[in-house]
Amino acid sequence: MKTKTSCLTLWICLLAFPVLAQEAQVAQKINKKNLVIKEWNTSSRSKTQQLDHETIYNADGKKIEETEYNSDGIKWRKRFEYNTAGKQVKEYVYDGRGRLQTYKTIEYNELGRKKTQNTYDAKGRLLSVKVFEYIVQDAS
Repeated sequence: MKTKTSCLTLWICLLAFPVLAQEAQVAQKINKKNLVIKEWNTSSRSKTQQLDHETIYNADGKKIEETEYNSDGIKWRKRFEYNTAGKQVKEYVYDGRGRLQTYKTIEYNELGRKKTQNTYDAKGRLLSVKVFEYIVQDAS
């Protein structure tokens, strides 16, 4: 009888699992339109809070700015730009004083996947090129 009960329980779990997995995915998906996410650290000794990180999204739900903080204030800030298709095409990195440190340009292939990412210094000199390669593995 125990085997029949275990099989029945397993069968019910297998039927319910896709529903539970789908619900978990829906619960994880956040509407990011006009959203600001602030991350705070709390000292265990003094119980004081300090802003650690902030992420800002625009009306389309695209990340437009990200800021990292330390005890002195802003550590660095990133700003993001998108093309009309909604793909990120630029990323600017600023230091704690608001000075441009580096920026990246991103190009996409005909399938809409990242093709190249060029990183430049504040004066526009090319620092590095990242090339993305997509390889489909044979499943056999």
